Amino acid sequence: MNIHPLRELLNDEPLMAELSATYGTPLYIYVKDQIGQNVNRLKHALEPNFNQSHICYAVKANSNPHLLKLMKSYHPEIGGDCSSPGEIYAAELAGIDPKKCLYTGNYESEPDLRLALEKGCYINLDDASSLDRLLSIGTPERISFRLNPGFGKGTFSQITTAGENAKFGIPAEKIVNAYINAQKAGIQKFGLQCMAGSGNLDGDYFIELLTAIIHNTKKIESELGIHFEFVSMGGGWGIPYKDEETPLDFDSLFKNLSDVLYSHYENKDEAPALWIEPGKSIIGNTGFILTTVTGLKNSYKNYVGLDAGMETLMRPALYGAYHRMYKIGESGKSNGAYDFTGPICENTDRIAFDRAFPTLEEGDLIAIMDAGAYGYAMSHNFNTRPRAAEVLLDGRNHQLIRRRETIEDIFTGCDV
Repeated sequence: MNIHPLRELLNDEPLMAELSATYGTPLYIYVKDQIGQNVNRLKHALEPNFNQSHICYAVKANSNPHLLKLMKSYHPEIGGDCSSPGEIYAAELAGIDPKKCLYTGNYESEPDLRLALEKGCYINLDDASSLDRLLSIGTPERISFRLNPGFGKGTFSQITTAGENAKFGIPAEKIVNAYINAQKAGIQKFGLQCMAGSGNLDGDYFIELLTAIIHNTKKIESELGIHFEFVSMGGGWGIPYKDEETPLDFDSLFKNLSDVLYSHYENKDEAPALWIEPGKSIIGNTGFILTTVTGLKNSYKNYVGLDAGMETLMRPALYGAYHRMYKIGESGKSNGAYDFTGPICENTDRIAFDRAFPTLEEGDLIAIMDAGAYGYAMSHNFNTRPRAAEVLLDGRNHQLIRRRETIEDIFTGCDV
């Protein structure tokens, strides 16, 4: 059984009550030590196995600049995987050099490409047609294209980002032509990126993916005589969302991946660097939502109402995602099964279905786990509800890193 690394923290009922009283609920809470552990675990597993490597944190997972700055304090060379001008801005606020960032849009607009080019990001294009739009703005020193290898794998179909049903990337049979066009434009430095799905815990999948990437890079190198500076496997490095799931063993996984890479390059110094774009594996399990029970309802089912609904955490409504939940200060036996819902006027507003849980009363505090990635980043204002505050927890010390939105904030762009 995989015991959540923050489980013991939730037994500190006085601290959780203090956080609730100080900042209100719903509240996003991130644990500093866990962020450091996650960054160091990736770094220390990656660097010994590859002559050259680079970590680009997936800013889309959580763009709070306080958290990005903290990641950079643990790994000064960290870059960002950015997919919008806003994510470049967040990386810069945190002190991350855009020149260490990979910009991967899709169906990119000219303004987006112009900004990425001006900032010096390593631009990764989703399609060969994107090159024409980019060249109308300027010619980059280096370029990469996103490969769709024809297969993908993700926790849900909605986050499988390669294969015939994916909107992303260039099919393998068309990828050579993209690099031919880039060569003709005078570009001389190249990479190749492939992000095929999110939330994977199967190490064999990553081996299959890197094998497909290297097959294509060798083919392109052979036909065009170019040298790839890097290959990026993208993200997709999953975390356990359930007790029975096993976390990835990064030491073993990166050793196996290095064997795949260097089996195709006799001289390791001539092999491309391995880049990765982790999101969940850095920030996912570091964050949880502290929420208050607002009502209990016995209807055709038993419902627990929370002040955190789908506007606070979108993943369950969007994907049917599972998040572990705990009653603060108690790990007692189940006293029945409940649907946990928020205050939103949609029947899809469910955080959990038929979840076994201890006895609850109005005012009890509950933690919704593994909300660090794609939690606040996907939160929204439906029903005109302000977004939650965010807090960084360092031991028993806490710091507000984003104040709670107000109703007035929502309407600041309206001139009435």
